[in-house]
Amino acid sequence: MASVTRDSSDVARGAPSGPVGLTRRRGARRHPTRAAWYVPYLFLAPYLVLFTAFALIPAGLLVWISLHDWDFLLPGKPWSGLDNYRKLFDSGSTVYSDYWQSMKATGIFTVFSVPFLVALPLLLALVLNGRFFGRSFFRAVYFAPFVLGVGVIGVLWQYLLDPNVGPINHWLGSLGLRDDIPWTTDTPWVWVSLIGATVWWTIGYNTVIYLAGLQDIPRELYEAAKVDGASPGQRFRHVTLPGLRVVLVFVVIITILASANMFGQSYLITNGAPAQQSRTAIMYIAEKGLRNFQMGEAAAMSLVLTTFLVLASVITVFAMRRAARD
Repeated sequence: MASVTRDSSDVARGAPSGPVGLTRRRGARRHPTRAAWYVPYLFLAPYLVLFTAFALIPAGLLVWISLHDWDFLLPGKPWSGLDNYRKLFDSGSTVYSDYWQSMKATGIFTVFSVPFLVALPLLLALVLNGRFFGRSFFRAVYFAPFVLGVGVIGVLWQYLLDPNVGPINHWLGSLGLRDDIPWTTDTPWVWVSLIGATVWWTIGYNTVIYLAGLQDIPRELYEAAKVDGASPGQRFRHVTLPGLRVVLVFVVIITILASANMFGQSYLITNGAPAQQSRTAIMYIAEKGLRNFQMGEAAAMSLVLTTFLVLASVITVFAMRRAARD
């Protein structure tokens, strides 16, 4: 059998004996193959295609439509420039009072619904995060209404809150209380109805988000706080809230955006009553664009509303960051 000789440099470095082909030299490393520059973009391509098709292009088209007197039933769509925006800020225009009344209704609903939709799910999440019999069942029960569509929710609560034949007024009357509350026809009861139905419908969504955040907080922090003699309130303030800081910012922002875009509840439960006082901005924009075919004005209204929502989101982020630093 032919013998296999070793390289003299291997012997000098003290390489182990053996056939050269089976011996791995010291210091030899395998370098990973560098991916081509376009590989990351291939992974991003599906998202970029969808984002461009369903976000960038519609946003650009919205701006373009807002600069025209756009009626999609007519072939001609003349250029109007900033005239659609001027009408929104001109007190003498035909859309000024209606639009800002709808913005006022949106503001009322947002201001009074967001605190409930931020605080109540947090309280519920703290309870459901504990260990007790039937915990999974109660989690499912509180989240269940959220899977229903807004059409189901609207019809259900419109029937329950009907001032004449609704079960709620009938039940209140059987208890000897007032049985003629105008839940869907007069203020402030319409706001109680809209906010109550929305909180019942969506409370489970924010609760699930809080639960995910609570489970990411290390248990050791709570145990250390107990050893130091911290009360439940102190543990909530110094452990839970700091651990949920990012989650809180996310919940507040998405709740503001969702409340400001409320449409179905107002349309189905109160139909804008009384005297369009509960007609929200989205509801008025839909009427203007889809029922009256004035898409140019509706697009301008949408962009103004979007601007307010962006500003509200930015202010919320900065306010919560400042509160966290203080």
